[in-house]
Amino acid sequence: MKKILVTNDDGVRSEGLTALAAALEPLGEVIVVAPAKEASAVGHALTLHYPLRLEELEPRVYAVDGTPTDCVNIAVAVVFKGLPDLVVSGINKGYNLGDDVTYSGTVSGALEGALLGVPSIAVSLKRSREHMDFTDAARAAARVAERVLAHGLPPRTFLNINVPRRVTHGFKVTLQAKRTHVTAISERMDPKHRPYYWIDEAQDEWVADERSDYQAVRAGYISVTPLQPDLTAHRAMRTVARLLGGGRKAAPVAGRPRPAGKKGLGKARGVR
Repeated sequence: MKKILVTNDDGVRSEGLTALAAALEPLGEVIVVAPAKEASAVGHALTLHYPLRLEELEPRVYAVDGTPTDCVNIAVAVVFKGLPDLVVSGINKGYNLGDDVTYSGTVSGALEGALLGVPSIAVSLKRSREHMDFTDAARAAARVAERVLAHGLPPRTFLNINVPRRVTHGFKVTLQAKRTHVTAISERMDPKHRPYYWIDEAQDEWVADERSDYQAVRAGYISVTPLQPDLTAHRAMRTVARLLGGGRKAAPVAGRPRPAGKKGLGKARGVR
């Protein structure tokens, strides 16, 4: 039987987590390991400076007083005592589109799974001020999970799924959207007249691109974006090499041996 780890960043009591776990039950043994309290927008944070506690709330449901990344690692080391067959993170209350994936704890849960070598999926649903219906998002997650369990994913790749409130079309494979990043900072005063600040979410000034996740969900599609941990700006490699070469001779680009007898930056050393 396939072993499936379910986590999130909205907390172990989230309705989206419950709906996701239930939808995945027909595919294998589902075990939930999720933050004890909400850990939204923590990104890929890993707790290193205080101990983590694991509590079994009910059979196959565990809470960790840490981040989604912590939860995945604790699940692998302590609960599964090995790698699961699939990691699914969600269902998040609110989209994780475009550049916002860098902040997302939901996406980071899947990212950590991919780094550990496990096929992984992140699932998010458009937020509603009213009661949120996770039916379509849970069904979409289960369908993609079934395909991934059967066929796998390329190494170090994971999927970011975003589901609109009203699905009028099917799945669409998309790119990350881009937007002009504007974050609003609100300054207020406490009773002792000392300033404090609230950071509001970035404004929605999206760059138009029909291939993007943002455009897909606006059109009623379920967006599926393949993501990877590699943040290297590959197209900038030669530009940076010329920059470091002082504009006269290009510095050696990784993967291309430097001709013998010529000066340069030398062989790059890996960072562990």
